[in-house]
Amino acid sequence: MRSVIISGSPDADLELIKQTVRSDDLVICADLGLRHALDAGVHIDLAVGDLDSFEGELPCGLPVIRLRRDKDFSDTHEAARLALDRGADEIVVLCALGARLDQAFSNLSTLAQLATLGVNARIISASETVYILDRGEHRFDDLCGRTFSVFAFGCETAVLSYTGARYPLDRGVLKATEPMGLSNVFEEPHACITVHSGTVMAVVNAF
Repeated sequence: MRSVIISGSPDADLELIKQTVRSDDLVICADLGLRHALDAGVHIDLAVGDLDSFEGELPCGLPVIRLRRDKDFSDTHEAARLALDRGADEIVVLCALGARLDQAFSNLSTLAQLATLGVNARIISASETVYILDRGEHRFDDLCGRTFSVFAFGCETAVLSYTGARYPLDRGVLKATEPMGLSNVFEEPHACITVHSGTVMAVVNAF
């Protein structure tokens, strides 16, 4: 089952929300994400958070899990946990980048945790899609011409290979302190990033 989490970044793209949410998705809104979902007119299955950023009336009959303001984890992180508890094996997170850098990094850390659990998860914005890739082979299809960047994430070094890219790589070493994975280009219909060790963040641009 796929779950879409609508987070609370203030620079929400309502059209992206409308285009992404499917009728069979489990839609969970994290705090201000509830306002974004209401404004976009998509269905909502659950709202979670301290709701300190939400203004307006709560929809009648909507299940809401209220959290304390003084908590250890973000509303988005809790939304991801709830999605897993309800059986999601694929999670798309919207409205999770932009605005505060610390909030964005927190959302990337949540994405990293999902990757360690084997969940197919990504953050989508109007300008990019972000993945955290654990060890293994990861295919990227039909993205010819798209720019992508890869960085070691949550580790000192990562060893990886690229095929189908303008700048191929064969067991190259990426260091967290040396961003040499910036700005590659997919050039074949079926490209692959293989992570031999470590964990990486892959950012695929929308243009």
